[in-house]
Amino acid sequence: QVQLVESGGGLVQAGGSLRLTCAASGRAFSSYAMGWFRQAPGKEREFVVAISWNGGNTYYADSVKGRFTISRDNAKDTVYLQMNSLKPEDTAVYYCAADDLAPRFWPLPEYRGDYWGQGTQVTVSS
Repeated sequence: QVQLVESGGGLVQAGGSLRLTCAASGRAFSSYAMGWFRQAPGKEREFVVAISWNGGNTYYADSVKGRFTISRDNAKDTVYLQMNSLKPEDTAVYYCAADDLAPRFWPLPEYRGDYWGQGTQVTVSS
């Protein structure tokens, strides 16, 4: 079992920045790919970004490329999502996920994920 706890969400103006943190506990964090999804009210869950177990590979949704950056610190069992140049359409609940499935499969519609956090709200005002 892996437990995931997100933090760092909040309210920010358009153009601002936030850094989300996902702290993991339980089974070997460093063996899992990690990533983030988001879900806005009335919309389907959306893939945002994923990073391989060693940080060597990252995959970003087109909508966040160049603005968001994922990183991980395996010594601290933590993954980060730095979000810059935020837009109102980035408003959503952001969920951290862990999976032993390679990140390149995460954007697929049928992706289910092994472990999920409880989510953290990000609100971007215009």
